[in-house]
Amino acid sequence: MIYLDNAATSQKKPQAVYDAVLYAMGNMGNAGRSSYGASHSSSKTVFETRTLLTAFFHGNKASNCIFTKNSTESLNIAIQGSLAAGDHVITTVMEHNSVLRPLYAMEKRGVELSYLSYSEERGLHYEELDTLLQKNTKALICTHASNLTGDMVDLERMGAFAKKHGLLFIVDASQTAGVYEIDCEKWGISVLCFTGHKSLLGPQGTGGMIIAEEVSLAPLSYGGTGVETYNHDMPKENPNHLEAGTLNAHGIAGLHAGVEYIKEYGMEKIREQELFLMRKMYDAVKGLPGIRIYGDFSVKERCPVLSLNLYDYDSGAVSDELFTRFNIATRPGGHCAPLMHKALNNVEQGSVRFSFSHFNTEEEVDKAIEAIRILSEEG
Repeated sequence: MIYLDNAATSQKKPQAVYDAVLYAMGNMGNAGRSSYGASHSSSKTVFETRTLLTAFFHGNKASNCIFTKNSTESLNIAIQGSLAAGDHVITTVMEHNSVLRPLYAMEKRGVELSYLSYSEERGLHYEELDTLLQKNTKALICTHASNLTGDMVDLERMGAFAKKHGLLFIVDASQTAGVYEIDCEKWGISVLCFTGHKSLLGPQGTGGMIIAEEVSLAPLSYGGTGVETYNHDMPKENPNHLEAGTLNAHGIAGLHAGVEYIKEYGMEKIREQELFLMRKMYDAVKGLPGIRIYGDFSVKERCPVLSLNLYDYDSGAVSDELFTRFNIATRPGGHCAPLMHKALNNVEQGSVRFSFSHFNTEEEVDKAIEAIRILSEEG
C-alpha cells in the first residue's frame, strides 16, 4: 500500500519509536506512584519527555508541559478551562472540529464567537482582527495550518495582536508540530496544543500542551494524581493540576523517541523532503482535465498537504477508486473542517487529501500522479 494519509496519522514511524514502546511495555510501571524500579523508570521517562518537549517548543518550564491523549483533549482543556459566560473569542473559519466543537459547547454556556474569514485569493483575512475585537474579548484561538488545504496561519502576527490587547493566545499545532519550528515564548503563545501521532512520529494516544507561566486553566478531569491524596480538589500546581489518572507512559516513551529522531534527522530536512514530494505531485496534476486543487501553492511555507477534486465526482468515490485500483491510501470527505469547506464551496463534494511523509518515496508519488492522470483521462 502507498500510504498518503499522514495528516491523519503518520503510519510509518522510526524504528526507535517501536523499540521504545515495546521496551516500556515490558519494563515500566506507573509513573509517580511509587519508588520501586519499574515505577521510577516510568517517572524518569515522563519527566525527560516533558523536558524535551518544553525545549522543543520553546516553553518556560517542564512542569507546564501537560500530557493528554491527543490535541483534541488538549484543546478542550484549554478552551473549557479558560472561558466563561460573558467572554468573547476570536477564531477562524480554518479551524478543525477539535477547536470548533469545544467553542460551540462554550457558546451554549454564554461565550460569544467571531470568525476571521478565509478566501483562496487572499488567504486568512487578518485585517478583520481589529473589527472583531470587543471589550469582552478574552482569547484568540487558531490553528497553525489548515488540515484541509495546508495553508498556514501567521502565528507571529496573531501573537502580536493577542499581546497588544491582553488576550489569551491558544494555538492548535496538530498539523505543524514536528514539521515547522514553533516558538511559544517568541510568539507569545499562551497554550500550545499538539498531538503525538502525526508529524511528531509518536504513537496514537499521545499529545499535550505547553502552557505559559502566567496562564491558569481549570481542570477538565478529576481523579488520582499520586500526590495530595486527601485534598478534595486537584493539586494547584502543574502538571498534577491538569493530569488526572494514569499517564500513557508507554506511549510517552514512544513520543520521546519520535522527537529525538526529528532532532537528530533534522526538522528542516524532513520538511524539505515532504514539501518536495507535495510540489512534485502538484506540478504534475494541476493542469490535468477535471482537477481542482485547493489552497495557496504560491507560498513557500505551507504544510505538505494537497487536496483536490476530480470533475464533480464524490470525493469518497474517488478515494475508494484510488485504493481499490491503485492501492493508494488517501483521506476523502469533510476533514472535520466544516467552515473551511463552506469557504471553499465544496461542502457536498468534500475533497480528496494527499498528505506526505519523508518516509514516502518519489516512486510512490509517481504512482499517485499516474493514478490521477488515468482517472482524469477516464473522466
